[in-house]
Amino acid sequence: MSKDLSLRSLLGSTLLLRNEAHILMAYVLDKHYQLPRSTLISHDEMKLNGQALEEWQSLESRRLNGEPVAYLIGKRGFHNIELQVAPGVLIPRPETEMLVEIALNEIKRLEGQVKYPKLLDLGTGSGAIALAIAHEAPHALVIATDQSSEALSIAKANAKFLGLEAGVEFAQGSWYEALKDGLMFDVILSNPPYIANQDPHLSQGDLRFEPIDALTDHSTGLGCLESIIMGCPMHLKPGGLIAVEHGFDQSDAVAGLMKEVGLVDIQAHLDLAGHPRVVSGRKQISNCLFLD
Repeated sequence: MSKDLSLRSLLGSTLLLRNEAHILMAYVLDKHYQLPRSTLISHDEMKLNGQALEEWQSLESRRLNGEPVAYLIGKRGFHNIELQVAPGVLIPRPETEMLVEIALNEIKRLEGQVKYPKLLDLGTGSGAIALAIAHEAPHALVIATDQSSEALSIAKANAKFLGLEAGVEFAQGSWYEALKDGLMFDVILSNPPYIANQDPHLSQGDLRFEPIDALTDHSTGLGCLESIIMGCPMHLKPGGLIAVEHGFDQSDAVAGLMKEVGLVDIQAHLDLAGHPRVVSGRKQISNCLFLD
């Protein structure tokens, strides 16, 4: 009796999590048959041909071995856009969408005051934050930096794929060193490497496959955050906002760094799981009085 190779049987017998199995099988159906994901339900009796079955078995095996789904299918959804991702960049997380929301709220607050708000995304990776903002606020002027030429190549490809090449300017270099002298911003954002080098999570799950330099500063986890925060007063306009993502136990330390450089209106922001995930602060507006 021949083995049942129907979608129903393959999905029912896999050891993958149900949602991951459906994502990978939908990828196979699209790639080999140009069929939509709804086929998994409407035609679950369909049998894969030899080439498609081989691809499914390869993806299933690689995922069971821990490779991230986003790398296997080469894309990841993020805040109303879809990004191409590869092992050279960090996989965008839902938690990071909070930085986009904070930026969009600030852009809205500046309406009527600033015609073209200027935003800086430090360590852009796949371009997730910068491109999500450019997609939602096309009048914003966004600069995105990264030290990695591989990451910038992927970010630029994403900008082209999304039709946002005119919306984001990319620059290579370490944090503020990538910028031209004298540039000032209304908003600075960053999701830098913040995992401590001895953290056991680095050798577990999806993190094993992601670029190590995008995950850890190879020290305490606060090194990159400190560089970004210490340098921000030179690049924030008066009243300008900075928001950075951090580890679950770093909120107080990050807030302390912001106080140290004289930022005000410092706020901690919780992610959907209720964990501190982002700290924001503002550059103080001078209190000097100008007389006629």
